[in-house]
Amino acid sequence: MAEKDRDAKKECAFNSPDQASKEMVGIAREKGVETVWDRYQAMQPGCTYGAQGVCCRNCSMGPCRITKKTKAGVCGATADVIAARNFARMVAGGAAAHSDHGRAVAETFVKAAKGEAPGYAIKDEKKLYQTAERLGVKTEGRDAKDVAIEVGETALAEFGKQEGELHFIKRAPEPRQAIWRALDVVPRGIDREIVEIMHRTTMGVDMEYRNIMMQATRASLADGWGGSMIGTELQDIMFQTPVPVKSKVNLGVLKEDEVNVVIHGHEPLLSEMIVAVSRDREILDYAKSKGAKGINIAGICCTANEILVRHGVPIAGNFLQQELAILTGAVEAMVVDVQCVMQSLPQVASGFHTKVINTAAKAKMPGAMQIIFHEDKAIESAKAILKAAIENYPNRGKVHIPKLSSDLIAGF
Repeated sequence: MAEKDRDAKKECAFNSPDQASKEMVGIAREKGVETVWDRYQAMQPGCTYGAQGVCCRNCSMGPCRITKKTKAGVCGATADVIAARNFARMVAGGAAAHSDHGRAVAETFVKAAKGEAPGYAIKDEKKLYQTAERLGVKTEGRDAKDVAIEVGETALAEFGKQEGELHFIKRAPEPRQAIWRALDVVPRGIDREIVEIMHRTTMGVDMEYRNIMMQATRASLADGWGGSMIGTELQDIMFQTPVPVKSKVNLGVLKEDEVNVVIHGHEPLLSEMIVAVSRDREILDYAKSKGAKGINIAGICCTANEILVRHGVPIAGNFLQQELAILTGAVEAMVVDVQCVMQSLPQVASGFHTKVINTAAKAKMPGAMQIIFHEDKAIESAKAILKAAIENYPNRGKVHIPKLSSDLIAGF
């Protein structure tokens, strides 16, 4: 292949209307830094069997794949069953990840209500009592603290529940509830539905693709109306229900004269505390002692939305911009926890001064600095993370921040 053709093929891997991203992809290519688009291009052409969902690794007799020659796997599973099993397992993984976020919030919520998690508190009592009613928790004549403890414990019980229905299902329109009940897809318990997918999709169990897809539906509802909604409701109570707020988005929100800390992942338990501690006089003075004018917190991906809607913290970028933020040379620390974090970040950061700080014990990242975040010591953990970022500020090299950002209004 001619050099010109190779360049054209490489260019087609990156396709975005965003000028800031285009600018930073150009920087990446100048510096020879591999990004998500380069890895995507290297994978082409992709596996057509995988794209159709017709390859199976669910037992040790395989791997099997369906072709014109082989109409079924070694166990006899057809293309429809293999595709349904693969899809259902993807649903199980996604539901487990999102719901585990809700579990972490519920656990911290109970500790906060009991006064065992300094830094966290019940900030929205109105939402507390609304949520209590939805969970069937009695409130009349009771102290807010006692109500909060029972709300948190009731929410936690939704994960291991074996019978009945999830409480928050009742928040759906009644006609929709009726459809779910008619189809027998109303979740019983969050963890139960995820485990049942793994059981049904094991070799030799559920062999009817429609039945498998119904269980995938039940597990997805367990996440949306269970784990994810628990996380949302309890976060509002602890961190305050969002109201409309103005802010900015894109890589241009990074600042040349401040310590830039980018928070990336899914856990608002961490990001809320980092935002709070970043305004502490001791921390601000420490940043100034290192030559910075202040501390600039920005978000990437899902946790970005959490600190945006409650504090107006700007968004540095989306999932595909996480590597590009490091390429600016202006990020002192990229703080990551769980979900949507690319394993490539430490490799990209190796050519810059950026510290990738891994904070989740359940999501270790090779090559990253480890500062494990503990909710019962949240303030101390957040201070340690910010101090590591501040101490890195004098190590900056050349900075290239795109002069591009857009106004936004969020918090609805």
